[in-house]
Amino acid sequence: MADVKVKKESSDPVDIENRIKALCQQFPHGITDQVIQNDMPHLEAQQRAMAINRLLSLGQLDLLRNSSGLLYRMKDAQTASKMKGSDNQEKLVYQVIEDAGNKGIWSRDIRYKSNLPLTEINKILKNLESKKLIKAVKSVAASKKKVYMLYNLQPDRSVTGGAWYSDQDFESEFVEVLNQQCFKFLQSKAEVARDSKQNPMVQRNSSFATSHEVWKYICELGISKVDLSMEDIETILNTLIYDGKVEMTIIAAKEGTVGSVDGQMKLYRGVNPIIQPTGLVKAPCGLCPVSPPSQATGAKWLRFNTHTSISLGIKHCIGDIY
Repeated sequence: MADVKVKKESSDPVDIENRIKALCQQFPHGITDQVIQNDMPHLEAQQRAMAINRLLSLGQLDLLRNSSGLLYRMKDAQTASKMKGSDNQEKLVYQVIEDAGNKGIWSRDIRYKSNLPLTEINKILKNLESKKLIKAVKSVAASKKKVYMLYNLQPDRSVTGGAWYSDQDFESEFVEVLNQQCFKFLQSKAEVARDSKQNPMVQRNSSFATSHEVWKYICELGISKVDLSMEDIETILNTLIYDGKVEMTIIAAKEGTVGSVDGQMKLYRGVNPIIQPTGLVKAPCGLCPVSPPSQATGAKWLRFNTHTSISLGIKHCIGDIY
């Protein structure tokens, strides 16, 4: 009978360190001590601690803390050079902010994720700002509060409000100008279709325009100081739909067609209402199926001056609500 050879797990310190680093690469968000124990159950606690401490002293691992305990994560070479001379608490706060990306994070959430006192966090934030590693950005969701993100990141639209906000102020006049110009373009296209003297169905189909065509027209006008996306233009077109000035239809489109998304394309055309809406329809209402979130959420409801509930046909005015 042939002898059965049992493979013995290596207890060499170098092999242990390499395995820990491999685990960290496999789980880039970090590993706990339990993960190491499960992967190398033959290791004694002292051997495990010595390997981790050596990697920490060599600057190859980051020691983080979250609500579930300690985490070990591979240290990025670029981050390591930036954070040279920083203590573990400062590295922890920097890592929490980095994980938040370009949407940023409130100081309250930093406190929750780092388990550090608020006074210590404020001190660390000022220090990181002075080193130009992070920056504070005012959010349209709460003008009196700031979110923190890495210094070289461009804030997300949900933070800045996108093209509709300037220095935390809603640009109502700019929105109104865009509203008028988009409607003017669709009206002119409808007039050209009407003057073609073709049959009504052909006239109707040729009066439609894609959001890409409207976007191109607005860009060529040069009325915007900021770069507008097709999504921005579609937001404006939606307000015209709510006002009953424009109608939209969706058609199938070939993959790769300009303006198409997931094989579909939105078409818009200007319409003239047969009768003007009555005063009752224009009156503000106390109950609305598209009402803003409660004040308790602290979120600013980003809407334009007026909108129409498609289901009920109720138009009501919405201001900036905190």
